[in-house]
Amino acid sequence: MKNNLLQLRETARQEILATKNLAELENIQIKYFGRKDGVLNVLLKSLKDLSPEEKKEVGQLANQVKAELEEALAKQKSILEKEGIASSLEQDRIDVTLPAIAPKKGSLNPTTLIQNELEDIFKSLGFMVLDGPELESDYYNFEALNIPEHHPARDTQDTFYIKGLAKNEKRVLRTHTSPVQIRAMQKYGAPLRAVAPGRVFRYEASDASHDHTFYQLEGIMIDENISITNLIAVMKTLLRGIFKRDVKVRLRPGFFPFVEPGFELDINCLICGGTGCSVCKQSGWVELLPCGMMHPNVLRAGNIDPEKYSGFAFGLGLTRLVMMKYGIDDIRLLNSGDLRFLKQF
Repeated sequence: MKNNLLQLRETARQEILATKNLAELENIQIKYFGRKDGVLNVLLKSLKDLSPEEKKEVGQLANQVKAELEEALAKQKSILEKEGIASSLEQDRIDVTLPAIAPKKGSLNPTTLIQNELEDIFKSLGFMVLDGPELESDYYNFEALNIPEHHPARDTQDTFYIKGLAKNEKRVLRTHTSPVQIRAMQKYGAPLRAVAPGRVFRYEASDASHDHTFYQLEGIMIDENISITNLIAVMKTLLRGIFKRDVKVRLRPGFFPFVEPGFELDINCLICGGTGCSVCKQSGWVELLPCGMMHPNVLRAGNIDPEKYSGFAFGLGLTRLVMMKYGIDDIRLLNSGDLRFLKQF
């Protein structure tokens, strides 16, 4: 019995010292000290077969072996815990001499980039940059621009009308940035040079060249003796400043209630080079810039005397200009929020 206890002590010590982690150590503890199947407890069950003198001697030795093994377990546990902490620290160690991880940078939407360029160009020509409400009154969006209630031009606007406001009050999501010109004339009078970039809304189906939400830039110049020559000069300066080269353009007669005479300024499609594509609807030309001389009724709505002053107005398709500038063949990409697309700019 004594020999068995001494042999158990040596075997257990070796196994304890050989453990490499706390899980192995716990298994050793269960192996030797488990209540039911622990090796030491199983061995001590044989004490009942010994004489009183042997029981006393073997019992003392058993207590000594148990105490030594428990101490060995505690020491090994302490060692393994320290090694575990050191290993964890090593894994989490940060080399402060390494270059820092650079933060990811965002990017501006291409529409914003072009709008900023346009604003700089017009500021250099002496134009103010103005803004106006996107939820607009029917008066400023239509009537003040010489588009009365039953005018057929309203049928082409595909307007979002807003419900739930005061009775008999008509509100719309603005269909163009032109309402800002009326507000500008009422506030600043003449002479006046101003542009108004912003978001506009049309109730229409989306495709490669149309979307329900897009951007325009409205511009006006009012002074004495303003003519179509001034209009053409400003438009050419604008396009040259954006595209950094001369762009082939054409003027077509066009009807717009707020200008007389009115024109459509088209540019040769920069996506296909004029051969025809989905953006230009196979025509080789992209309608970019409705323009013309301001209608006398519009000047009167802005409290400006049309007998003394004249002016021109234009509505630049800012979103279409962006598509031409960057070769974007689908307008829906600009409002998609797709980071794969946006991070290119």
